[in-house]
Amino acid sequence: MSRHATRAAERPSAARLEQRVSGIARSPLPLLAWATLVLGGATLLGCAMVPVGPEWFGITGSVTVASAYAWALAARTGGRPVIFGVLAIGIGVLAAWVDRDVLTTGAAVLTTVVSAVFGVMATVPARSFLASVRECLIGMGLAGIGAMAAVGFEPSIDVTRFEYLGLGLALVSAEILVFRLGAGLHGLGRRGVAVVAVGAAMLLATLLYAELLRRYGSTGLVDWLLDRVDWSREQLGAFPRPIVAVLGVPALAYGCHMRARRRQGWWVCAFGVAATSPVATSLGNPAVALSEVVLSAVYGLAVGLVIAFVVIRLDLALTGNAGRRRRVAEQEAAVRPEPPRTAALL
Repeated sequence: MSRHATRAAERPSAARLEQRVSGIARSPLPLLAWATLVLGGATLLGCAMVPVGPEWFGITGSVTVASAYAWALAARTGGRPVIFGVLAIGIGVLAAWVDRDVLTTGAAVLTTVVSAVFGVMATVPARSFLASVRECLIGMGLAGIGAMAAVGFEPSIDVTRFEYLGLGLALVSAEILVFRLGAGLHGLGRRGVAVVAVGAAMLLATLLYAELLRRYGSTGLVDWLLDRVDWSREQLGAFPRPIVAVLGVPALAYGCHMRARRRQGWWVCAFGVAATSPVATSLGNPAVALSEVVLSAVYGLAVGLVIAFVVIRLDLALTGNAGRRRRVAEQEAAVRPEPPRTAALL
């Protein structure tokens, strides 16, 4: 046998190499290691909130969760997970070591931003409404762990600025990522432009309404609204945040539903940070009890899912096929290819 033939025989075939790579990609060890880090960090944060154990539980859990989220977000969006994971560890350790308000607050804000964006990017297309409910639960659940990590840095914050800054940075970051995932602006189409315009208008209206009402609204109207909020807190234990219920959850649920059929659904999902970001910053107000924070998120999720159900049914009624059997067939045919939850999107 010649030298070239021997080398060719020793060289692995393309099919065998692809099989080996796919086998490594399907290995559960990286995912198990990541989940162990997140659960371990969340456990330390839970002990620090009780409080149980030494004082370093809180900061250790925050650095662990923040670095794991940064690694996962970079891996999910086709970035460099090792670099961003190490960078997150460096920022967390520096904030804990120097112990300055500006560093701890900055680390907390970055943690909320990463958590909110990762909660949206970790979703997958949803062919049915129940699948959309599942994706909303996953996104808000990941953001909830991020909220624990943010307060673990013990930041010194102004609550309103903390929430607005976290939401603004998360929205900008999500839009930058979605610009690539949604095939740019030219991939929107007329329908996508209309949906994004409606979402942007609702976002501005929700953010500006409370401020305009506080400054220019009549005293009677303000008092009436405050009475409704107080009644909900006394009778139900919490009041759902309007931006979560009216915009964030419906956008995330409808966006995941739309992604199973059209790539433009990513542009709708970008507004899902209006649900994940308020959850990620929800523990920043020490005057609000933990039970009220949880109930507010649950109520916002429930109201938002009702709105999302109506929007999805209207979308199917206007653009889909008439009749229950045809809608079922349309749902089965909604198989737009997209990488699985644990794979890179780009």
